[in-house]
Amino acid sequence: MTTTAALPPDTGAGSQDAGAEASATWTAGLRALLPDFRGRLTEGAALGPRTWFRVGGAAEVLLQPADAQDLATCLTRLPPDIPLTVLGACSNVIVRDGGIDGIVIRLGRGFSDIVVEGEGLVVGGACLDMTVAEHAADAGLKGLEFLAGIPGSIGGAVAMNAGAYGSDTAAVLDWADIVTRDGNRVRLSATALGFGYRRSALPAGSIVTRARLRGTAAAPADIRQAIALIRESRESSQPTRARTGGSTFRNPDAALSNRKAWELIDAVGCRGLTLGGAQISEKHCNFMLNTGSATAADLERLGETVRQRVRERTGVTLDWEIKRIGRPAAPPTTGDAP
Repeated sequence: MTTTAALPPDTGAGSQDAGAEASATWTAGLRALLPDFRGRLTEGAALGPRTWFRVGGAAEVLLQPADAQDLATCLTRLPPDIPLTVLGACSNVIVRDGGIDGIVIRLGRGFSDIVVEGEGLVVGGACLDMTVAEHAADAGLKGLEFLAGIPGSIGGAVAMNAGAYGSDTAAVLDWADIVTRDGNRVRLSATALGFGYRRSALPAGSIVTRARLRGTAAAPADIRQAIALIRESRESSQPTRARTGGSTFRNPDAALSNRKAWELIDAVGCRGLTLGGAQISEKHCNFMLNTGSATAADLERLGETVRQRVRERTGVTLDWEIKRIGRPAAPPTTGDAP
């Protein structure tokens, strides 16, 4: 499908005016494709302040749809060759310093409703996990306390089967409503989502708009006490007040190692390791920190340094749990070539 919203060509260094003109043409074409869009469309939206690490470049275009129907209409009309990136709470993501080309979709207020439905909650994809845990306590629904220990949103929890403190999303999910890349609205059961350890079989390019999570009746005071214990545990063992992104690496398969990721990192002497403004936490060495001046490149290089040391010294290859998206910053120019 050819439209006026096709991405502009790479104009190369020294062609900033041409690049700006091409970008303006592209975004004008995008607006023409979405004449009845009810959400917000922002060109050059800064993403760094929206991430927990507080690093990263801008989105070429940020779309924040008003509701699920608005999202479905957008996806129906957007040509399949336009790059599309979905961001949630940005708690486990590094946006690279060059930003993200194409369209970034982020769900907002229209996806944050929480409704009690029998012994369960129907929650929007943008709801923070902690907020859902608190609402479950208010409703006297036990079994969702573990969400208080996960820094993210429900959409991300479904997509990666987020878990902590002895439970995970797969254990409590009845169904999830999604919008596919071609704009279809579909409801998927937990079985259809094919959950595994920190993964699901969510169709590529689809977006979770809401989900039903089940619990069991219990005294609200007891549930709140359990949530308080989880918060206390997190505070004592993780750098929760720092600029961080949650667990950096997945724990290796038990067949490869009987040690968790943090134990392997600690064993090779990486606790407290620094690179630029990035640091491996002294408190929990499967967490990276932005000490205040880090770039996305600092964080990613530090993570890769840790992976290399663990691989060389233990034979175990750690897999990233944090997603790294976007493009690196362009190298600095050194003047005109002779």
